[in-house]
Amino acid sequence: MSPVGAGVDIGSTTAKCALIADGRIIFSTIVPTGANPTKAGEQALCEALSRLNSPVEKKYVVATGYGRVTAPFADETITEISCHGRGAHYLDPSTRTVIDIGGQDSKAIALGNDGRVVDFSINDKCAAGTGRFLEFASKLVLDVQLEELGPISTRSTSPATISSTCTVFALTEIVSLLAEGVSRENIVAGLHAAISQRIAAMVRKIGVRPAVMLTGGVAKNDGLRAALAKELAVEVNPPSKADPQLVGALGAAILARERLERRG
Repeated sequence: MSPVGAGVDIGSTTAKCALIADGRIIFSTIVPTGANPTKAGEQALCEALSRLNSPVEKKYVVATGYGRVTAPFADETITEISCHGRGAHYLDPSTRTVIDIGGQDSKAIALGNDGRVVDFSINDKCAAGTGRFLEFASKLVLDVQLEELGPISTRSTSPATISSTCTVFALTEIVSLLAEGVSRENIVAGLHAAISQRIAAMVRKIGVRPAVMLTGGVAKNDGLRAALAKELAVEVNPPSKADPQLVGALGAAILARERLERRG
């Protein structure tokens, strides 16, 4: 089989792997990170490689994500900023702004016409603008599944106001709103609006240029995506050619493939 570029993105919630050969994505996997990021990254890589029909004679592995520092199986580690930028450009060359809402941080990345990163902003000081916050709110307070948040928010008639910027205080606000009889629909819509305001403030630091791509698992939440588009006054879309969770792994795989080509 032709040489394979493997990208492994080890996030706080999931570990993803993408394989590229002959200029195309051949296989990808997504597994829960759990308590052992190294094991999750290895599992994602092994599962993807096991699906190939023939042995891989030559491969190069690039690890990215917060867990990349504990990836002894990787030939190289590269920051998620570079990998998300490269992956987004590959999927849609018109992309100029990438917004990645991860489990433990959120990132805004500005891309040049050639897809290279020209600027970025990151928020890793508080979970209130991340996917983990939505997970906490849905499971611990609202008692709904994470994937239900988008559809629920579309039924809102009067979004609630959630003003706290701290996760703990924001969750306390949600508890109080429920006690006051505010509907889950309006609370979830308010939650999406609050997160969008925090994300938008970060994005504006680098400038908002279309096309804007939203990556990460949160990109599957139509309600949050609509709230962010409204806040930024620009269309915000997930990638159309791949799972939004795979963009970082895909970018890492592309960079891995380039390393192989240079080596000959």
